[in-house]
Amino acid sequence: MKKVITFGTFDVFHIGHINILRRARELGEYLIVGVSSDELNFSKKQRHPIYSQDDRIGIISSLRFVDEVFLEESLELKLEYIRKFNIDLLVMGDDWAGRFDWVKSDCDVIYLPRTPSISTTEIIEIARTT
Repeated sequence: MKKVITFGTFDVFHIGHINILRRARELGEYLIVGVSSDELNFSKKQRHPIYSQDDRIGIISSLRFVDEVFLEESLELKLEYIRKFNIDLLVMGDDWAGRFDWVKSDCDVIYLPRTPSISTTEIIEIARTT
């Protein structure tokens, strides 16, 4: 069975999230998703997520093409997560292109194109200004 892993904050869930998760699942038989902790999200984006980590885990867990979800505590632990779950393929959005090539000793890595014209940051900015 080919196991795929991907990671993300998945705050203010939108069609771009659906697209990358669905495409990641199509690349294997079992999809594991690491949802960034509130603390990790703050360290990456200098802002707290709109939805709590528990709510974001609940949203991702409810998707039929996601088999397993866990809390991602650190970007530096990617290789440990890959080894822990015996992963064959890491899938990330192409905004991270090349940033995780260092795990290629343990699994394949694919960077998928993002859905055009949609991002959580843009949605939050639009909501704040309206």
